[in-house]
Amino acid sequence: MKEKILSSLLTVLAFSALQAQNTAVPVAPRLVVGITIDQLRSDYLEAFISLYGDRGFKRLWKEGKVYSQVSYSFKQVDRASAQAAIYTGTVPFKNGIVATQWLDRETLRPVDCADDRDFIGYYTEECTSPKNLLVSTLTDELEIATRGASMVYAIAPHREMAVMSAGHAGDGAYWLNSETGEWAASSYYGDCPRWLERYNEGDGVPTRINALQWEPLLPMSSYDNPIREGAFNYGFVGNYRFRKLKASPCMNDEVNRMAAALLDATSLGEDEVTDFLSVTYNAGSYQSESWHESYLEMQDTYARLDRDVASLIDLIDKKVGLEHTLFVVTSTGYADCVPLDYTLYRVPAGEFYINRATALLNMYLMALYGEGQYVEGYHGLQIYLNRSLLEQKQLRLKDVLERSAEFLAELSGVQKVYTAHDFLLGGMSAEYELMRNSYNVHRSGDLLIEVNAGWKLMNTETRDVKLVYDGHVAFPLVFMGAGVSAGVVDTPVTTDHIAPTLALLMRIRAPSGSHAPPVPQLRR
Repeated sequence: MKEKILSSLLTVLAFSALQAQNTAVPVAPRLVVGITIDQLRSDYLEAFISLYGDRGFKRLWKEGKVYSQVSYSFKQVDRASAQAAIYTGTVPFKNGIVATQWLDRETLRPVDCADDRDFIGYYTEECTSPKNLLVSTLTDELEIATRGASMVYAIAPHREMAVMSAGHAGDGAYWLNSETGEWAASSYYGDCPRWLERYNEGDGVPTRINALQWEPLLPMSSYDNPIREGAFNYGFVGNYRFRKLKASPCMNDEVNRMAAALLDATSLGEDEVTDFLSVTYNAGSYQSESWHESYLEMQDTYARLDRDVASLIDLIDKKVGLEHTLFVVTSTGYADCVPLDYTLYRVPAGEFYINRATALLNMYLMALYGEGQYVEGYHGLQIYLNRSLLEQKQLRLKDVLERSAEFLAELSGVQKVYTAHDFLLGGMSAEYELMRNSYNVHRSGDLLIEVNAGWKLMNTETRDVKLVYDGHVAFPLVFMGAGVSAGVVDTPVTTDHIAPTLALLMRIRAPSGSHAPPVPQLRR
């Protein structure tokens, strides 16, 4: 009898403990807010902390789980490939988004990653869809899990960033038209919503652009020893005024205005079904100036970013409640776009011309195999061979690639040449894997050139000048809400972990191409 009573008590205690444990498990959030900040970097965030209030970055660092050492697991990252990687949980090798643009083999013209002639645009002449995204996104999996009951919207300055985060199954993707200043959309996501029409026809960007000014947000005494004397004041006028706005931190205010209009017009986060809102901010250098030339502007950019993040958090709090919301904040990574001249400081460097390299390669192949146009085209540092001509001449692609790579490797400034054949056979080293991850068999060229660090990439046809800089610049990843514990984690992680982590917190399946586990120490 005593044994039965003891057994019953143990059963009750075990059941009670299990029940208490179940009630402690946090429920899925009603709203997930994904904030991607273009060009955000960890060291700038820390350096300018004295400029922040208490409800923006400081709040994220105090209440969220902060991963301070984040990077991408592929090379040649731009804003399109970055956003695609964040939302698919994988690399261009799988998701297909190798860059904002690549060369189309049929037309030999650059195509945009979001182009699709089958769908017209609203408030834009661009035809847009996510068809070039080859795997599912986190937002797609959310729609699948809820059988379409979730709402998914994306707002970004640039088209490709909005589309990559809204995914295939989203309800709307909105970006600013660089020519007209109106917020644009695509018929791929359905009819143009009436609230968007009212916004564009009312107090939209075009009605305010002439009055907009970018000047220091704080008193000059707040900034840390500006190198040049005096403040700054930028207006947005002329033919490229909307492009200038998009390159400035004032664009982040417009993103928040648009988010507020969207929240007023929809029922995002108002029921138990998880919804998703993606917003993109800008933290890049204005007018591509160097750090020393734009030191004051960069400080002000981060001060404004802090204010805009705080405003968005407060907006979501009033609309949904922070207890029902999960925030995730990260970056597209940092690329130094200022073409410094290292030779002025006796640092080994030089200039590499991709158009000249391709011309020399074609001459070399003609000397080997006879007359013909063996190089079809190039884009960035990728070279596309004329495969039809190789077939006509009964040449093995593998042999031509090897001879081409050997020739290009002898050119000044070339550090390494990778071939499509090598990528398809698999990787050999960590450095090799980074480059392989940036390749996609359907989009990339046959030859990928890696130029020495410190060299400038020159193109006499497009007049583009870019600096090759391989120095590691870390950026942060922050989760706040949904039972995530606070703390700072210095363990390095890659962006592949973001989508699986969010999937875990949202209680849905990770994207189809995702291969990484959730980030460590999430709830400790």
